[in-house]
Amino acid sequence: MSSSYRPEFIQRAFVDFISTRLHPFWSLATPKLRLVAKHTLSDDLVALQFDINNAFKQQSDGWQGGAHINLSIAIDGIFHQRSYSLVGLPCQTLWWANENSCVKKQRRQTLTIAVKPQGLVSHYLINEATLGAIFDSSLPRGDFTLEHILANGQVKLSTQNAKTKNPALKALAPILCIAGGSGITPMLGLVTQALQHGHKVTLLHYNRTSLSNSTLQAYWQQLCHTYPSFTYHHINTEDASTYLASTRHLSAQSLLTLNLPLADTPIFACGSQALLKGLYHAVSEISLPNNHSLRDNIVIENFGYGVTDLDTSTTDENVNNIETHTVYLRARQRQFDSSSTLLVDAEQAGLRMSYGCRQGICQMCRCNKISGVVKNVQTGKLSDDGFESIQTCINIAMTDVILDI
Repeated sequence: MSSSYRPEFIQRAFVDFISTRLHPFWSLATPKLRLVAKHTLSDDLVALQFDINNAFKQQSDGWQGGAHINLSIAIDGIFHQRSYSLVGLPCQTLWWANENSCVKKQRRQTLTIAVKPQGLVSHYLINEATLGAIFDSSLPRGDFTLEHILANGQVKLSTQNAKTKNPALKALAPILCIAGGSGITPMLGLVTQALQHGHKVTLLHYNRTSLSNSTLQAYWQQLCHTYPSFTYHHINTEDASTYLASTRHLSAQSLLTLNLPLADTPIFACGSQALLKGLYHAVSEISLPNNHSLRDNIVIENFGYGVTDLDTSTTDENVNNIETHTVYLRARQRQFDSSSTLLVDAEQAGLRMSYGCRQGICQMCRCNKISGVVKNVQTGKLSDDGFESIQTCINIAMTDVILDI
């Protein structure tokens, strides 16, 4: 007799319903966070520290530097979801912790995010959410990690490096991290992890304000002292004395002055669409041997919607010239014409589709593509013609497309 199916006499959803009535932090299946501390990192960045519940611990085996979570926050009876990068690593003691007053807290596994005081949700978390407030959370995720690019070969290194038979040589490639403003947040864990693994790391942080005497600046100075292989440049765009190559903006000359083997250097970038467009424009001006394109080395985590693969001088013209294709929703037996992102055009056709951040971060819009070629507007990469999981908010149709929706 087959024993593959065993009915669940007591449903997890029922257990969760009862347990959350007894205590809102208890849950068998839903990861939850409880706000326990707030700390100012700089003039425009506040760290929020959370306890994690048992469901979070049981379903997660930690996280990589550069990962993020999605928080669900109820404000005036309306649920909002936002993505926030994690600060530091799972077992890393927060560098601002007071050793005498925080020892007990640090023994618990906590999770920390950094928030810029702007926007409805971030303003609420910083100014209105009280200590002890509880929020539903996703598990840590994201492709903006050292482990992801090494495991999946996302970054294409130069021909000479790619042919090496020693994987350790690939793993120990130097790393360049470029952040703009609050885009520094995922770098806090990513840089630390890369240094611990033995990488040489260079960090460029473009910001409109000075970070002198801030907790954030103290952390980078601490890393410089601990790891001689770490180089940090803070470019205050209002202070000419901090500029690289005599320019306040990121440029090809800025990258060349770093004296890095760029062909074999993964580039992690997080910031505004202006910073990311500037980066893609800068690398397009740098010629490398063997027809290697430096843009293939770029991994982005951007919290704004930017068509980074287009030339900033002709963006409008190129967007307007994208051909219109037909997108079929197989399960609904519906179709629509598309010349922009799949999500936007579906909505304009009156079709409701799942979405969250609309920025390519939260993964809530992800679906299966049955056939057709799409282009990621953040990276400029084309998909294969066959079955593939894609995000509708950051992909445009390059041919007729069939989605399993």
